[in-house]
Amino acid sequence: MAVVYRGLDEVLGRTVAIKTMLPQYANDPSFAARFKQEAQAAAALNSQYIVQVYDWGKDGDTYYIVMEYLRGTDLKSGIRKHGALDCKKVAQIGSQIAQALSVAHRHEIIHRDIKPQNIMVLRDGNVKVMDFGIARAKNSHLTADNSVLGTAHYVSPEQTQGKELGPTTDIYSLGIVMYEAATGKVPFEGDDAISVALKQVNEQPKPPSLLNPNVDPALESIILKCMQKNPAARFQTADELYHVLRAYIAGRLGDVKEQVGTGDVTNRIPVKNGETVRIIPASDPGSTGARTQRNPRPSGRNKPPSAQELLEQQSRARARRERRRRVFTILGFLALLAAVGTAVAMYLGNTNTMRAVPNLLNLTQADALAQISDSGFFQRGNVTSEYSSTVEEGRVISQNPVAGKKVERNTSIDLVISLGEEPKEAVVVPDLRNMTPTEAQAELAKYGLKGENSDSVFDAEVETGRVASQTPKAGESAKEGDVITYHLSKGTETVEVPSVVGDYEQNAVQALKDKGFEVEVAYDNSSNYDKGVVMEQSKTGTAEKGSTVRIVVSLGRGTVEVPYVVGYDQASAESTLASYGFSVTVYTQSSEYEAGIVIAQSKSGTISADSDHSITITVSTGPETVIEDETTDNTGNSNATTVGQ
Repeated sequence: MAVVYRGLDEVLGRTVAIKTMLPQYANDPSFAARFKQEAQAAAALNSQYIVQVYDWGKDGDTYYIVMEYLRGTDLKSGIRKHGALDCKKVAQIGSQIAQALSVAHRHEIIHRDIKPQNIMVLRDGNVKVMDFGIARAKNSHLTADNSVLGTAHYVSPEQTQGKELGPTTDIYSLGIVMYEAATGKVPFEGDDAISVALKQVNEQPKPPSLLNPNVDPALESIILKCMQKNPAARFQTADELYHVLRAYIAGRLGDVKEQVGTGDVTNRIPVKNGETVRIIPASDPGSTGARTQRNPRPSGRNKPPSAQELLEQQSRARARRERRRRVFTILGFLALLAAVGTAVAMYLGNTNTMRAVPNLLNLTQADALAQISDSGFFQRGNVTSEYSSTVEEGRVISQNPVAGKKVERNTSIDLVISLGEEPKEAVVVPDLRNMTPTEAQAELAKYGLKGENSDSVFDAEVETGRVASQTPKAGESAKEGDVITYHLSKGTETVEVPSVVGDYEQNAVQALKDKGFEVEVAYDNSSNYDKGVVMEQSKTGTAEKGSTVRIVVSLGRGTVEVPYVVGYDQASAESTLASYGFSVTVYTQSSEYEAGIVIAQSKSGTISADSDHSITITVSTGPETVIEDETTDNTGNSNATTVGQ
């Protein structure tokens, strides 16, 4: 009903799987409801053994689900390629699926389609349960037809019959998955789905060891208990099945036997001379007790007996029957007396010597020990610890004897306490700088780490879109499963360069540094800017943040060289002085020099630039002319008057 693509989450920089419903189903309300149910069911579950759902929705005419991208192969393909798996590997896979189902069942979600095709085996050997497409939560309102959906080779009898389903239906399907993993074959085959479904209801499976002699009896007993036709005869919770499988993996076969029982499995006992006795448990449908089947053996006699021989045989047979009748009568009477004696003894006071073991699972260690002590009947046994991914730290994972078993007074109860999640292996964080998001995710996956893309940052040395920085840093220590946050580069950051010409040096430098620039300062004299004022800057407009801006600061006006113009004609002198920034005042005076020649100037040499920039020059009017006029004053003396220009 869907196509799955590999995609890239451009926001978080991670590879994802995108399941899209085929267009021909998108307009079917029942398919749309199942698709939505899958997204909601899986998204609500948080387990390392369940595929994670990130998002879902509708795009145009089709629906989609964005999920965790898994690298590996489905269990069905693995079985086809490699055949039957090792018993411990089967138990490991089964225990992880049981943990996933335990999480789902706690959310009152029944998967209803557990099969090898929906179990992804990852490269590290762990599994992920997928495809909650026909899962149904308690009180959900999917159509009644959905109650019988599933793959015929793996559906439970009650699912085939359309009955109400509970957690035990997933346990039945998991039993078949383990059966196939242990033997390489499914327990029931047929020409079509209907014939296979009928066998699920009416036929008993062959014990796995008949198909694969390497299957351990303990594992076989677990598998066959999962596959009991009556749901009440199976393991009642996925958590219970998980603990049995963990006990098997740890080699605690006594615990397995107690929790599975001895009457749930067909046993085979080899007998001499090539015969085989098959002991069929009384719990088998149609059985009336243990019975045997023997391989036929040739009698070695082909000639039919005579009439006399037949009479003798009948007489001997009647005698044997009479002897057996008398023996059985005596034995029956003795057994009756023993039973009555036992009943009387129990009635007279022994009834209180046996009691059912309390259920201590998931209690804190303190509460469990207190309950044992307060009972006054049981004794505290050994308390050990082990890691658990499903049971909270400090709580009881398992107990021995198991809950509900009747035991004598002063029986010791052993407890296994959870240490919580097993510490993950320490790894060295790789250097992601200059990698693309896809390259970074792949590199982190090699170390068992996860990547998460955070806000982008400016970095002039890293190409836009590649990793510029990360936390923790490269070379630091992390644990498998930790999240490494990385930041992609936005390239070079440019900012507006403030104009500081005309500002005093201190204010100009601060303004440029506030914008992220480095500042280089030079100094020079100026006739136009006061001392300490910026008269030049190297960059304007926008520039790369962190780059250097050079400014030139005025040292003040300083000193000025006054040109020497004595001997110049008046016009040349005025022009020269004006070019140096001086104003000119002209005086005239007669002299021995010809007219129009500068004969003196008020300033020369070096003068302060801040002093008066006015210079007076004296221009010759030529030699003076004397006119003598003899007059007689009142005194009788004569005067001479000089007239010049």
